[in-house]
Amino acid sequence: MASDVEANAAAEAPEGKNWKRKGKHDKEKPWDEDPTIDRWTVEKFDPSWNEGGLLEVSSFSTLFPEYTEPLLVPSAEKYLQDAWPIVKGALKEFGVSCELNLVEGSMTVLTTRKTRDPYIILKARDLIKLLSRSVPAPQAIKVLNDEMNCDIIKIGSIIRNKERFVKRRERLLGPNLSTLKAIEILTGCYILVQGNTVAAMGTFKGLKQVRRVVEDCIKNIKHPVYHIKELLIKRELAKNPALATESWDRFLPNFKKKNVKQKKLNTKEKKQHTPFPPPQQPSKIDLELESGEYFMSDKKKSARKWQDKLDKQSEKSEEKKRKREAAFVPPKENTQSTKTTGDNNGIADIAKSLKKKAKKLRNSEAQENVKIESYVASNEESHSKKKHKSSSM
Repeated sequence: MASDVEANAAAEAPEGKNWKRKGKHDKEKPWDEDPTIDRWTVEKFDPSWNEGGLLEVSSFSTLFPEYTEPLLVPSAEKYLQDAWPIVKGALKEFGVSCELNLVEGSMTVLTTRKTRDPYIILKARDLIKLLSRSVPAPQAIKVLNDEMNCDIIKIGSIIRNKERFVKRRERLLGPNLSTLKAIEILTGCYILVQGNTVAAMGTFKGLKQVRRVVEDCIKNIKHPVYHIKELLIKRELAKNPALATESWDRFLPNFKKKNVKQKKLNTKEKKQHTPFPPPQQPSKIDLELESGEYFMSDKKKSARKWQDKLDKQSEKSEEKKRKREAAFVPPKENTQSTKTTGDNNGIADIAKSLKKKAKKLRNSEAQENVKIESYVASNEESHSKKKHKSSSM
């Protein structure tokens, strides 16, 4: 319908006039392309912008717990009571009133007629939230500045197992709070781990990085040390203006998660369900009737008990004696190995003696042969000499 009306209006319009309905006020402004103007800066609020003040009263309240672990004070009430004048003075500058109710354990902030900045009530709400999370008052007051923001990350509901939750929270803190300090330096934020929450204060960019680090740590996606390495690399890359329009993925490390073998749970085998109840166990009287002890007199019963006691004592004493004597029993020797080694040694000795005897026999036979041959030769020589003498005669 609107298009038909516009078409009719354009048709009825006199010639020479351009009827432009859509984007009628989209004209170039002189400050659109001004390089001196920085559109990302947050200007400080000037009370002259809102001289009339606020029409309605806005208020926020929050409860605070009784414990305050990191502040090392006896109770939260005592600390807040001491620090409340500082908080009250800081909020009075912005025209915001505050109340501390120690009976209910709550803190409340309200706007007044003197309040000019409409956003300051939200900053005051963040202030009392940080105070309830045990952030020191001088640090929490900084959230009232325009450049400072806060984020409270709830980590208690991420994981159910309490032991795992405590271990991962300690992993976030690191030894002597070294990991937490490194994250604070690289992100430029103040971080406080308290109970089931993590309170952070800083710029929006830093708070986004802190939330990512904390959630990845508690969910066991990535260790905080790997995030610290990435932040260090990004910090160095940001110094190079040539890489401002390029992707930094090629410079960042790729950490692969290793599958660690988990312990197998000892699952008990389920017994078969039977609709019938278990058989009734015999009572003490039934057992006495079976053994015949029920009909015995008190003297015989006591004598029997005493005899049973003596039997048990003798059994225990014998068992202890056996254990003591077991230390003095010599260990069993390997008879098979000793026999085999003895047999081998005996065979070797026999072979050696036989070799010696055979050698002696050979030597003795050789000597006898030599003696016989020499005797025969000497007899022949003497006989030839006698013949020679007789012929000469």
